[in-house]
Amino acid sequence: MHHPIKAIGKKQAAASRDNPVPPQWPSYTGTSQFVGISPSGRVTVYVDPTLGGPALQNAQDLVKDADRVVSANDAHIFGAAGGPVSVIIFALGGATDGTGGADHAGCDYTTGAAIEVCASFGNSARVSALFEAELSECSMGGNLCGVSTGEALSRWCAAVISNNALADFATAPQWEQDGMPDYVNQTDPTDQNADSTGCGMAFLSWLMSQGHGLDQIAQTMVSLGDTGTLAQLYANLTSDAASNAWPAFLAAVEALPNFAANDDPFGGAVQPAQLAHLPPWTVELAGKVFGAILAGVAAEKAAHQIVASVRAVLVAAPTTKPAAPTAKPAGALAARCYTRSRRLLPPGRPITSNVGW
Repeated sequence: MHHPIKAIGKKQAAASRDNPVPPQWPSYTGTSQFVGISPSGRVTVYVDPTLGGPALQNAQDLVKDADRVVSANDAHIFGAAGGPVSVIIFALGGATDGTGGADHAGCDYTTGAAIEVCASFGNSARVSALFEAELSECSMGGNLCGVSTGEALSRWCAAVISNNALADFATAPQWEQDGMPDYVNQTDPTDQNADSTGCGMAFLSWLMSQGHGLDQIAQTMVSLGDTGTLAQLYANLTSDAASNAWPAFLAAVEALPNFAANDDPFGGAVQPAQLAHLPPWTVELAGKVFGAILAGVAAEKAAHQIVASVRAVLVAAPTTKPAAPTAKPAGALAARCYTRSRRLLPPGRPITSNVGW
């Protein structure tokens, strides 16, 4: 479904912290039952009450986990603080196993702050992953979300944050099976093409396996904007010519003994920034790792959440100091947005309407 951009035109009416007024959601029109606000105050969570206890558990788990996700997204990937968001958990697309995906209306914290996430009964890690997929797009500053490059980036952010809880959303295998079309030298103006998204997933896996941290990748992609290509990303990160990106990447793919049936054929995620290439551990990095572990233990986080926090810290640690990002004028984060799909879905699943829910 092609969602029109809808700014949340009016500020929420004054309400107590215990009973906030829900925002206008991109598609959900049912009752929004307030569940809670994360300790930092950044994330307000609602649920469709008709789904009962399993969805309520998803929502309660997200209230507890949201600040971990937000912190990793802001500090370890995009390098900038975001804004407050609201999340509704419901049977997006009629699904309750997470395969309904997630959605929001815009590419910043003004137009995109009302986030819809599919319930995932019995597996709240998927809810956190879907939340991060949309949250990361809010951090793209009006750029990227709705095109193939931004879709690949948001899916990588979700994979890192959640320890790959959305493995069934993989698109790189389909790109490989379809003959590996070149979406390195061109950006597809949609986020619903498995081939272009899959090419982006495999390309970012390759870059990370070469020692480029996800934070470098994310911040460079945001600076390149909607019209930037993966070839330009390669050039900016490596100082090599953009024209060399596709041949080098294609040669690397063809050199793989087997193309893995996932979105990380080069093992970029298992070499966080990257373990095989890390210089000697510094006090700063070690402190961040142990801090993530201790914070998780203190907050009684589940093991997979602690692992995901540590992975986010490691993936964000480049082997070389990243170039300083180009300064943006104040207000640039909400500079522009385009009317196009922002729906995260597994490959092959059609977009369905939620009208009447």
